[in-house]
Amino acid sequence: MQRRTSLIATAAIAAFTLLGSPLAQAQDKTSIKVGVTAGPHAQIMEAVKKAAAKDGLAITVVEFSDYVQPNAALAAGDLDANSYQHKPYLDQQIADRGYKFTSVASTVTFPIGIYSKKIKKLADLKPGARVGIPNDPTNGGRVLLLLQEQGLIKLKGSAGLKATPLDVAENPKKLRFVELDAAQLPRSLDDLDAAAINTNYALPAGLRPSKDAIAIEGPKGPYANILVVRTADQKQPWVAKFVKAYRSPEVRAFIKDEFKGSVVADF
Repeated sequence: MQRRTSLIATAAIAAFTLLGSPLAQAQDKTSIKVGVTAGPHAQIMEAVKKAAAKDGLAITVVEFSDYVQPNAALAAGDLDANSYQHKPYLDQQIADRGYKFTSVASTVTFPIGIYSKKIKKLADLKPGARVGIPNDPTNGGRVLLLLQEQGLIKLKGSAGLKATPLDVAENPKKLRFVELDAAQLPRSLDDLDAAAINTNYALPAGLRPSKDAIAIEGPKGPYANILVVRTADQKQPWVAKFVKAYRSPEVRAFIKDEFKGSVVADF
């Protein structure tokens, strides 16, 4: 009887090892859900999807219309990964919301541009002009740094990447900063004297950074976008396949051909 009980226990352990262990589940995972924002991130992920399929990994692309929900969905387990944010934004989200997320690869950079339907250059902004900026600290901060670089304002020395309008030390033209959700800025351009618009929202709105922006960031900086997963998943086999697919030659070629320099591959 004791030997039979031992055999049953051994069989149960073996079954758990084969069917229920995290390692087995990781090896068996052949499909993932990836959250993106609509526009260029979604377009690129469709190219990644084709590359990943060649390596046996099926990707379902889930589109969102703002910057908040893709991280919330990842934390809730509705997604396996997301691809839409840069590292400073992720760091701020982790600090604010306690997400246990990890960046597993850099992807592309979208230089942020300033657009206007009323002026041809920033120097033409009139005193008291209304300038739209993203209302999240990291993207709003990068716009203020760009305006400082262009000589329109001066920030406090301690402001850093997360500068807000409260950190503006000098504002000779008394520009008024209108903080809006990044996705709303293209639609609000008619009502503003100028607006800083993230390229992933500018392109779907028909705005080409290289042609239409009256000021734009340089291509190199701290704002490279990243692939993000839950920290507990970072060593799962599918993550390596996902990164490999994103960084494949065919995806790089797609980015180059589709966006004509408006999007910079960081790999």
